[in-house]
Amino acid sequence: MNYQIENRLPSLSEYEFLCRSVGWGDIMNFTAAATALPRSITGVVVLSADNDLIGMGRIVGDGAIYYYIQDIVVAPAYQKRGVGTAILTQLCDYIRREAPPQSFIGLFSVPDAINFYRKFTFEQRDLVGLFTVREIMVPAG
Repeated sequence: MNYQIENRLPSLSEYEFLCRSVGWGDIMNFTAAATALPRSITGVVVLSADNDLIGMGRIVGDGAIYYYIQDIVVAPAYQKRGVGTAILTQLCDYIRREAPPQSFIGLFSVPDAINFYRKFTFEQRDLVGLFTVREIMVPAG
């Protein structure tokens, strides 16, 4: 499959398009994404041979100790064709070049994608990842 990888963050419209393409439209706050995207450490966008947007990924974190792989998205028509591998390869190459020794590189994964990430040396560890969203946080006090 022919595609082009661009080392850049997606625009807000590109981000929204890809998120909606995989069913994330109702769980994303695209107004907040306008602020979040430029605060990313780096990102990649993938275009098809016809210049159609087909994938993206980014790294967020503090740029010194903590790096998180975020928003790896491949449009459904292009999944299982090496696009996700190309995205993660680019992001991992960036981390190998730029992150200092002993940096923590993390990500969240749906169960079906765990084996994909294992190919890049990501493993489930004894640590347990926890998270919440603002709407369900227990009130303070």
